[in-house]
Amino acid sequence: MNFYMTFGTGDYLTDVKNKLEKGESLLMYGEDNAVLMHETSEQSSFNSGKKFEVLDSNGDLEKGKFAVLNNIPVTDEGRPVFEYRFSQRAGLIDKEPGFAAIRVLRPSDSDTYVILTLWEDVKYFKQWQESKAYDKAHEKRGTSEGVDQKQQIFPRPSYVTTYYAEMPEQD
Repeated sequence: MNFYMTFGTGDYLTDVKNKLEKGESLLMYGEDNAVLMHETSEQSSFNSGKKFEVLDSNGDLEKGKFAVLNNIPVTDEGRPVFEYRFSQRAGLIDKEPGFAAIRVLRPSDSDTYVILTLWEDVKYFKQWQESKAYDKAHEKRGTSEGVDQKQQIFPRPSYVTTYYAEMPEQD
């Protein structure tokens, strides 16, 4: 399965979304831009953006109202280790209240993987972060077994971006 993301203004991306013929799509808004996500077995009609291969998925994109994208740069040598780690994930997040979807995305033309989680509301994401399931999912972090300790596979720090299904209020 292919997964595409393109960025721009909400108005522009609404027009692009309306022209998509196949697959699932989701338009979301951030602080200073919007993102259109498109999951399809076909090629995307996007003129620019990012292309990924879906390594793991669960849930329905269109149920997501709050998106968390963990953007994780990984070296070429580190890809097998990183992908193995996510192939072994316990799937506990999938059972959390308010969980809508997860996609583990391998980049096609960059070194940055994306772990996309979608939630019915931001409050459910925050509840998950305080849950035992979150602790279990991240229990190896900071230990010798944790993938985060394998520094040679990460060329630079990871970062998180978030988006909402509704345009955020402007001050």
